[in-house]
Amino acid sequence: MQQSNPDNSLTWLKTIINSIYNGIVAINTKGQIILCNQSAAKLVDLPVEEIVGRPIKEVIPGSGLMHVVSMGVPMVSQRLKINDTFVYSNRTPVWENGRIIGAVGVFQEETSVEAISTELAIFKQLTREHDLLIESSYDGIFITDGKGYVAKVNTAYEKVTGIKREEVLGKHMSQMVADGLISHSATLQVLEKREPVTIVQQTRGGIEIMVTSTPIFNDQGEITMVLSNVRDMSRLKHLEAELDKTRSLTERYQQQLKELQLQQLQSSEIILQSPAMIKTYEAAVRVAPFDSTVLIQGESGVGKEVVARLIHKESGRTEKPFIKVNCGAIPENLLETELFGYERGAFTGSNRDGKAGLFEVADGGILFLDEVGELPLNLQVKLLRVLQDKEIKRVGGNRFRTVDVRLVAATNRDLQEMVESGRFREDLFYRLNVIPLYIPPLRERPEDVVALIQHFVKKLNKKYGMNKSLSPAAFKRLYEYHWPGNVRELGNVMENIMIMSESTTIGVEHLPKHFMKDRDSNQEAVVVKDIIRLGEAREQLEQKLIEMALRKTGSLRKAASLLGMDHSTLSRKRNRR
Repeated sequence: MQQSNPDNSLTWLKTIINSIYNGIVAINTKGQIILCNQSAAKLVDLPVEEIVGRPIKEVIPGSGLMHVVSMGVPMVSQRLKINDTFVYSNRTPVWENGRIIGAVGVFQEETSVEAISTELAIFKQLTREHDLLIESSYDGIFITDGKGYVAKVNTAYEKVTGIKREEVLGKHMSQMVADGLISHSATLQVLEKREPVTIVQQTRGGIEIMVTSTPIFNDQGEITMVLSNVRDMSRLKHLEAELDKTRSLTERYQQQLKELQLQQLQSSEIILQSPAMIKTYEAAVRVAPFDSTVLIQGESGVGKEVVARLIHKESGRTEKPFIKVNCGAIPENLLETELFGYERGAFTGSNRDGKAGLFEVADGGILFLDEVGELPLNLQVKLLRVLQDKEIKRVGGNRFRTVDVRLVAATNRDLQEMVESGRFREDLFYRLNVIPLYIPPLRERPEDVVALIQHFVKKLNKKYGMNKSLSPAAFKRLYEYHWPGNVRELGNVMENIMIMSESTTIGVEHLPKHFMKDRDSNQEAVVVKDIIRLGEAREQLEQKLIEMALRKTGSLRKAASLLGMDHSTLSRKRNRR
């Protein structure tokens, strides 16, 4: 029986490495690439000569090879992305004389051939010498010469198949089939077809393995050897089962998450059905865990405070204070001391021990600045300093105090327009507007009107021990109303009619008087009470239209657009009053 003895030369080794279907890269302990075959060069889309000698982190970021060098532990079946290609890799330290001299990685592309959701492959180890290269592989390596005689088998092959190398070295592949060691041979098919072949093979012990055999040609086009790598199908099937299990768990968790979010929506004070409000709610929940400043914008009565409290509830500061300050409700001369506090003797009539401001009271929690557009310019400067330095100084004091406060601001004003007109600092606007949230007016989300009406009926019936309902006509009239006061107005109207109606069924006749008018009569009519000069009448009409547009839009810029004029013209006419 003829036995092939391939030359263990460097040329022979390079031929093997460059003929392997999988990408192979080896590094030294410094992270420099010392070996790269053609398949690996194709993956990274660079010539081999431009790869060897370069740091691995530049060529294949996230390869994990330096981790293997430092830890001395193999990393098996790891999935990563090289350029636009997903690959599976086996990475193994290379040992020599009891010390690590580098690491080798074997990379295999995901393919449909494996039919198991692109599961793993393969080689683990390669070294500068072919014996270390073959023995270091995590997968079984099986090499024959060009005639089908077994030349080399690594230890991994013995472990996977249960077949010892002494049983097969020098034996022809047809004899292995005849002896019942394997069911059929991929190597013989390669010699016949002269192309790579992948088969599922059974060993004499009934072990199922996947064998990929690749021909290696010389310059004359002759097959000089066949390189086969062997994988344990039971391992692949186990990974496939684990992947299916993970997918099932992911789907179940996603469903449970949706159910929990729905329960949270239903149990909270935020009643929403419209896509716009759901988007706002989801954005608020998403930003809640982070300490970024949030600016909530929307008309009066839309529920800005409710969203601010939602952010507090979903944040890591939920156990700390939520302090609300209405900047438009506190006199300007008192607002500074309310926010920043004062030291003893700061002014006549002050507390002799001084007083902590709301920034100190809210330390660790959230300070909600409602109607922040009403802040006077001098306090805007101090607020900016707090946002930048996280420090405050009490009125009458000279010591800075560090505060850990997350700021959530809200306004029904057009701060951008206020910046342009010089009434709001631009730098403060950008500091506040890190995470902008917009709450649409109720007239733009009719789905929420329905949900809110039903919510208030249920809530008020429970609160007052009633059992009242709305007639279809009353419900329709409420639904079609434009709600300039938004949710606040809707809540007040619902409480009014639920309490004042003596009937268990509330009809149109029980609604406030302005609901009895035609739906199109919500716009104010022009009333002429006496003869006046035409110019004066025109000016009064202009002022009335400006007031109506501002009430409807809440923004000077939007009102100007609605009236068809430049916002600077509108501002000038408004200031004539």
